[in-house]
Amino acid sequence: MIVTLLCMAAGVTLAQRGWRGMHDISVDRKGVPTWDYDQNFPSDSFTFVRVEFDSYFGRAGGGGWLTDYPDSDLNFSLRLQQLTSLKVNPDPKTMRLTDDELFDYPFLYMIEPGGMVLSDEEVAALRKYCLNGGFLMIDDFWGDDQYENVRYELEKVFPDRKPFEVPLSHEIFHIVYDLKEKPQVPALRSVQRGQTWEYARDGSDTRNPDYRAITDDNDRIMVFICHNTDLGDGWEREGEDKYYFDEFSVKKAYPMGINIVTYAMTH
Repeated sequence: MIVTLLCMAAGVTLAQRGWRGMHDISVDRKGVPTWDYDQNFPSDSFTFVRVEFDSYFGRAGGGGWLTDYPDSDLNFSLRLQQLTSLKVNPDPKTMRLTDDELFDYPFLYMIEPGGMVLSDEEVAALRKYCLNGGFLMIDDFWGDDQYENVRYELEKVFPDRKPFEVPLSHEIFHIVYDLKEKPQVPALRSVQRGQTWEYARDGSDTRNPDYRAITDDNDRIMVFICHNTDLGDGWEREGEDKYYFDEFSVKKAYPMGINIVTYAMTH
């Protein structure tokens, strides 16, 4: 899909949305407005796709991948529609890496992968997807133990490619919003305790965000790893606390998310 992005974000002031979700996307859109898009040409619209995966933190087929769902996906799709010229599908999707239609969508979002377990079939599918131009964003996992699990699973996908720390000078931090620091977004409950980070189960230091990447042979980022930060909570919880909205949703979570999608869709 070829997309031209003209981002209007710098001149737009976001208004906080005053609603809370019920965590059942089949019931309603939690107050998130819908909008028209050409359903005859679905490949011309950006669709936010969340990856379903098995996890030893939860039951098979469940667990961490459901975190913040569907509120964050709905909110982020709305803000992407409002703040860019990108045509956005108002209905985000979830799918497994082995689903036949995976290759119809150039962007995937994976959340809370600290306990993720990939099957051999999923490993092969993700490798093929990324090497054929797809982009995977990984978000919301904290501490050394969870990172080690993600590193182990990704090593099965890319045994010859190691994640590396992405410098602040990289265009992904500046492509739309010119970020002056790597953003760290904690859960709302952490902010309400006066923290800008979340505690890790293993007790490791999580006070600094860690952004890593895996690239292809042309130095295009295929996998973007957002560790010790929770961008999804900044999207999901935007309507629940004005301070959180102003300081973390507006200044960090949405700018970083829009930068990531813009990079993914233009590279």
